[in-house]
Amino acid sequence: MKSVGLVSKYTIAQFKAHKQKCNEDPVKNELNRQFNGQAPYAVVVSDLTYVRANYKWNYVCILVDLFNREIIGYSAGIHKDAQLVYDAFAAVQTDLRHIQMFHSDRGSEFKNELIDEVISTFQIKRSHGMKGCHYDNAVAEATFKIFKTEFVNGRNFDSLGHLRHELAQYVAWFNNGRIHGSLNYLTPVEYRRLTL
Repeated sequence: MKSVGLVSKYTIAQFKAHKQKCNEDPVKNELNRQFNGQAPYAVVVSDLTYVRANYKWNYVCILVDLFNREIIGYSAGIHKDAQLVYDAFAAVQTDLRHIQMFHSDRGSEFKNELIDEVISTFQIKRSHGMKGCHYDNAVAEATFKIFKTEFVNGRNFDSLGHLRHELAQYVAWFNNGRIHGSLNYLTPVEYRRLTL
């Protein structure tokens, strides 16, 4: 069944996490759960999640500006790796030198030569949450909970291309049409316009 992409109606295909060596880099948790009151681009948080497309696991990376919870960069791919994070940075529509701090968990996708080059080139301060502590990256985790509920659940993506197309439309709606309680029920784009 697996070789032809069939899934039993009596079971649901579940994601099985692949154990990866934890990033033991000495980078501290500079953000220290200070999720509110940040200036535009002062802190960008990131995480990755998995999505099924064409019966295979694919991955999505997002970059969220803590100032207004806007998704400023995103990417989708077949591998959970540094290139996925790099592609999310490449999608950011502002000068990366505006970003002061980049906060993520300790996944190896976030601490490697490729991402180190981005961080050093644009002089971005790095921050990592503590090992195994989801609360240290709560905004990214909460954004993905919304993402899974509103975008992934109950959807079928025929291919990675289809996923990327739909993801672009969802991010545009998330930033321009979805109101957020933490932003006084404004959209991220409205909040940026009204407060700057």
